[in-house]
Amino acid sequence: MPDVFNETTVAEMVKAGVIYGHKKSKTHPRMRPFIAGNRNEIELLDPEAIFGGLAKAILFLKEKVKAGGSVLLVGTNPAAKSSVLSFAQGFKLPYVVTRWLGGTLTNFAVLNKRKQYYNDLKVKKESGALAKYTKKEQLEFSNEITKLAKFFDGLENLARLPDAIFIVDIKEHETAFREAKKTNVPVVAILDTDDDTDDVAYPIFANDHSKSSIEWVMEKIKEGIKNGE
Repeated sequence: MPDVFNETTVAEMVKAGVIYGHKKSKTHPRMRPFIAGNRNEIELLDPEAIFGGLAKAILFLKEKVKAGGSVLLVGTNPAAKSSVLSFAQGFKLPYVVTRWLGGTLTNFAVLNKRKQYYNDLKVKKESGALAKYTKKEQLEFSNEITKLAKFFDGLENLARLPDAIFIVDIKEHETAFREAKKTNVPVVAILDTDDDTDDVAYPIFANDHSKSSIEWVMEKIKEGIKNGE
């Protein structure tokens, strides 16, 4: 759980830019209950809604992580990459921070074979097993590893469909969000004022385009999961 809801917590949200959404004209109808007002046509998220959604998401994620479950984190935007990567590596969770490969969830069996090929190729290169090939062939293998890394780095240990998926900005990662719905993988997501809350099991209402906002949210989740260890 995050710290108790008080003026200090609200001040943190304001300082990190968590409460600031998009222009009022872009507000999604389903987000209106979670908006406290607007300033200069910029929507302001309700701090209590932010706190409540975050608390529920933390409880869910903590349960999954503590049970050894797999939570796939997705955040390819420059504002989200570093926080998502740090969080995922800290808890040894799978992640996507470069590019979502279509079919990662909906065509998992096929893509998993391709991922295994990538893993095997990396192991062979690191062990020197590719040294028996010509320089041209070794270069081709290296180029293939570089190409596949864009899709499979972070997914090496994802042997089955994840128990949940955490998405930063569902608009930017529409394909990942759609695949999660099709495969019935619960979605945890940071939702901004222009997002649709439908089909998001655990919405975290916050600015999803600000680096400081995303960092604040991820840090609170990290603290919440570690609390009580």
